[in-house]
Amino acid sequence: MDLTSYVQKVSLEDFGKPFRHEAVWNRRLRTSGGRFFPKDGHLEFAPRILEEYGEAVFRQVVRHELTHYHLYFEKKGYRHGDADFKRLLKEVDGLRYAPPPKNSKRHTYVCSVCGQHFQRQRRIQLDRYRCGACGGRLMEKINPPQG
Repeated sequence: MDLTSYVQKVSLEDFGKPFRHEAVWNRRLRTSGGRFFPKDGHLEFAPRILEEYGEAVFRQVVRHELTHYHLYFEKKGYRHGDADFKRLLKEVDGLRYAPPPKNSKRHTYVCSVCGQHFQRQRRIQLDRYRCGACGGRLMEKINPPQG
């Protein structure tokens, strides 16, 4: 897939405006689906979005970045908090946030007394921490692999 021509196609179909810059892949992007660079107008996209979630979700990420792109060049509010950005993103059905990586590791802990569940990104030392609700001991719950 030629990324720049795909973005040009989405821009014309969903915004009715041309995309005149370059779009490139960036494998280093982990938490975001893409980036817009106002200085030179190019867009970067994370290939993991297309690989893990398919073309429908990737197209929504492209719409998100194109929303930044078009509003910036129209000299309107192009940042996430701006009303112009929120309105246009809703109109074109773009994603507000990039979906999380499917292979992200999470650690789940369960209280042995009350059964409360806790999710953490990092492992914790079970002998140092207790349940915040009842003070019981925590046990690690083994999560099945996501995919």
